[in-house]
Amino acid sequence: MPSEISPGLVIQGFTPPLRLSDFRLVAFDMDSTLINIECVDEIADAVGKKEEVAAITEAAMRGEITDYKESLRRRVALLEGVTVADMEQVYTQRLQLNPGAEALVQACKAAGLKVLLVSGGFTFFTDRIRDRLGIDYTRSNMLEVRSGPNCGELTGRMVDQEWGDICDGAEKRKMFLETCARLGISPGQAIAMGDGANDLPMMGEAGLSVAYHAKPKVREQAMVQINAGGLDRLLEVLR
Repeated sequence: MPSEISPGLVIQGFTPPLRLSDFRLVAFDMDSTLINIECVDEIADAVGKKEEVAAITEAAMRGEITDYKESLRRRVALLEGVTVADMEQVYTQRLQLNPGAEALVQACKAAGLKVLLVSGGFTFFTDRIRDRLGIDYTRSNMLEVRSGPNCGELTGRMVDQEWGDICDGAEKRKMFLETCARLGISPGQAIAMGDGANDLPMMGEAGLSVAYHAKPKVREQAMVQINAGGLDRLLEVLR
């Protein structure tokens, strides 16, 4: 049975505290986990389509849309005409790290953990968050930008990368397991943290799964629920 060990902090399936140093990897989702926004929704605002895109995002994160790749293609198609300058404005004016993000990443790194960022969002943002927090590995989607006439505008499509087309739940799990293998560790020596249904495949492999201000389906399956406060509340469970 779930147990609330302090207000807004719930555990199930184990007895705390665990030791942070027992783990070798921590994997984070980005949108609404490490950062405060869903980037695709905020980008869509530049072309007056935020409400339409946000409705699809919400359904996908709740697990009501089972084909994540198709839901993302639909959302990205609505971004046609958004400029790189618009995205820069989202980054500088709307995007913030969630409370405790920097403290938790620093604590993990100090304890010797590597840090992985796996996102259904976009390289434009994950690359910046990687550099800002000193993250070791990332995987996310790449938006196609027009060259020639109307250069600097999004085409409404994504670019295939060497690992595949779209970072969905299955790809997050694959990258999580590949990173564990690269480090020579078992998935049980890794922590996975997210908020949406597309995070569940990697969270299901991890030795410790953490739901941060998450959708009901994710909270039900996570070993730790942070329902109030910042990301660094995980350090109340890990000593």
